[in-house]
Amino acid sequence: MKNLFNSPSPFKPSPGMMVISYLILGFWSVVVLFPLYWLVITSFKLPIDVNDGPYYIPFVDFQPSLHAWKYILVDLGNDTLRPFFNTVVVGVVSSVIALVMGGSAAYALVRFQYRPRIGVIVTFLGCIALMIVAFNLGVPWPVAVIAGLVIFFLLWQTIGRRFKRALGNNDISFWLISQRMLPPVAVVIPIFIIFQQLSLLDTRTALVITYVAVNLPIVIWLLRDYFQNIPIELEECAAIDGASRYRIFWSIVLPLSVPGLVATFLFVLVFAWNEYLLALFLSRAHSQTMPLLIVAQNATRGPQWWYMSVLTLIMIGPVIIMAIFLERYIAKGLLVGAVKG
Repeated sequence: MKNLFNSPSPFKPSPGMMVISYLILGFWSVVVLFPLYWLVITSFKLPIDVNDGPYYIPFVDFQPSLHAWKYILVDLGNDTLRPFFNTVVVGVVSSVIALVMGGSAAYALVRFQYRPRIGVIVTFLGCIALMIVAFNLGVPWPVAVIAGLVIFFLLWQTIGRRFKRALGNNDISFWLISQRMLPPVAVVIPIFIIFQQLSLLDTRTALVITYVAVNLPIVIWLLRDYFQNIPIELEECAAIDGASRYRIFWSIVLPLSVPGLVATFLFVLVFAWNEYLLALFLSRAHSQTMPLLIVAQNATRGPQWWYMSVLTLIMIGPVIIMAIFLERYIAKGLLVGAVKG
């Protein structure tokens, strides 16, 4: 028994500890994966099997049936496919746009130094507020925009330059991530009114714009830390060889950043894929997404778990498959920057 727990090397666990570790990991894997297993087998149960259960093992405790799948995919048809298509389009498009914009902004915050003056920022925000007020008072929007720009230019050349205090890159980064600290329920009404005035309610365009704005700070924050771990000497060598800043970014930085880009893309895709509150206010029947469909089915028909299980599997299936195929990139992207020295 003593040899069972004696380790032959400081870097190798003893056989006994390995057995205990595997038992603990196996038990925890069962705990984590059991809800997914229960979801799968429930989708193949008849209502009587769900109500009279619980039944755990197909072909032993109950006879599997495609009743729920037939109802969701065939009987409902477009009522299921349209929300799924909307979820795919809105999630993928918004994530790609957020990744492109956020990646560029993150790289700029890492490699360039910005010193915007507080006076100029306050003046710009004041002119934006003035344009909104003028537009609400009936002034044509081209006139309001031109007048606001002229006022901003005049104030910038006079009053704005008198304020010497400036912000740095870290201040800009913190301000960006602070936008995610605000709960969505606090801004959902203004967002609703904006898209109502623009006649964009119940459109995928409104959802894409909103999700890009919501997920952009996350992309910038994650990729900023990733870009900081890329040796700047590589870029300096390329610059000495005559490569432009854009060539360095596309040919050196982006290829080295593939793991971080993939991990960040999957993060924001999951956020957009599962988002419910903003979609509830901005969507109707035409741009309805899968989370809204699941809640609507549960509200109108009650907790019919056999149908809910099918809808949930249809919703989470593509994301799980994508995570499995991209696992090696995701693991590397999440670990970069975790240990520094």
